[in-house]
Amino acid sequence: MATTHYELIHPKTHLRVLSRYEIQMLKDVSSESHELVRRCCYAVLSAGSQSDNYLDLETEFRDFNIRVEQEDRGIILNLINPPQSAFVDGEIIRGVREQLFSVLRDVLYAQESILKAHRFDLNRSEDITNAVFHLLRNANLLKPDRRPDLVICWGGHSIPRHEYQYTKDVGYQLGLRGLNVGTGCGPGAMKGPMKGCTIAHAKQHNREGRYIGITEPGIIASEAPNPIVNELVILPDIEKRLEAFMRMAHGIVIFPGGPGTAEELLYLLGVLSHPDNQAIPFPVVVTGPAESEAYLRDLDNFIATTLGDEARQRYELIIDDAAAVARYMKTGMTAVEEYRCSNNDAFFFNWALTIAEDFQLPFDPTHEAMASLNLSKALPHHQLAANLRRAFSGIVAGNVKASGVLRVQEHGPYQLQGDEEIMTGMDTLLSAMVDHGRMKISGGYEPCYEIVK
Repeated sequence: MATTHYELIHPKTHLRVLSRYEIQMLKDVSSESHELVRRCCYAVLSAGSQSDNYLDLETEFRDFNIRVEQEDRGIILNLINPPQSAFVDGEIIRGVREQLFSVLRDVLYAQESILKAHRFDLNRSEDITNAVFHLLRNANLLKPDRRPDLVICWGGHSIPRHEYQYTKDVGYQLGLRGLNVGTGCGPGAMKGPMKGCTIAHAKQHNREGRYIGITEPGIIASEAPNPIVNELVILPDIEKRLEAFMRMAHGIVIFPGGPGTAEELLYLLGVLSHPDNQAIPFPVVVTGPAESEAYLRDLDNFIATTLGDEARQRYELIIDDAAAVARYMKTGMTAVEEYRCSNNDAFFFNWALTIAEDFQLPFDPTHEAMASLNLSKALPHHQLAANLRRAFSGIVAGNVKASGVLRVQEHGPYQLQGDEEIMTGMDTLLSAMVDHGRMKISGGYEPCYEIVK
């Protein structure tokens, strides 16, 4: 019989006290909040794992549990069979401890103050944006006293070593110029920029460096927050996560990646293609090392094929020049600051950006929903981008998310169809992702999709 291992963890920073109602809700093992907290806490404790196989992770997760206990002085987390990689000589790593209590804070607040409280109509664009604002404010990520300096970095979690090194080089160059980094907080291109940036900040004696991680429950298990993250927030779904990136970012760098990175790029270009956003400065760079140039050209050609040259003009393509990426971002920050000042828009949250409901309402990638996506060049570019984003979101779900993996197991691959030129371009890009090993870290890849031409 296996021995059960217990660890008692006290909070050191935020969320030191909970109400009796919140404690009871977390103790109720049948409640949605308890299961969300359990799953997200396990992901945080598993940071550094090189597996993104949902079924393997589920097996390891089965014996883990978490209990929240009340003391007169506050709360204690009782971890049952936690991964030992989160501990050093019996002591939990400080960054992991802080992220555990970030999980409690965000799950409780989202469930009780946003999703169940009916404070916001989450079918209305304005209310969705306000909900995102409240979630970020509750996590203390909105800093009103800082000038524009936040570069969001997107890229794949499954990337080769030379690409990972390049993301570190870019992060280093950004940090030398006083810029901060936010990512999806997982491994690969989400970890590399933070690693490079920490070294640069140390050289510049910058002790206020920000390494922001923005995630959501559906993906956190397979892309666990890396321990460098010092500000973590968990949004309720992928659409609110993407909006949070856009509202907080002063500029975005996109590294090579898989379907999740394509989803993010399509979301970004779809938002920036909206007629209301044409005059808003928003520096964007697509970049990678010399070895990745062919793949980046494939991505660039896909954007040209689907969204046209106007969309391509919203980003700068820079190959194998980390310093040039950082200089472009630093220059872009000046334009962002001038625009925000002249339009009385906040530095810490981009209220002026129009994000249409097509990009805000959660998309559930059922087989029926994926097959019925309208992928036609007759659509306005921002609407086509929204539907392409949904297609890639479904592929991400089929690759690594619990619900998507199980659906594909039960019903077979998703079917995608549309204009021949679009589908040919998508097939070429997805095939390149498979060939370059960008779909998964662990195990052989079985496509969760079929292109119907």
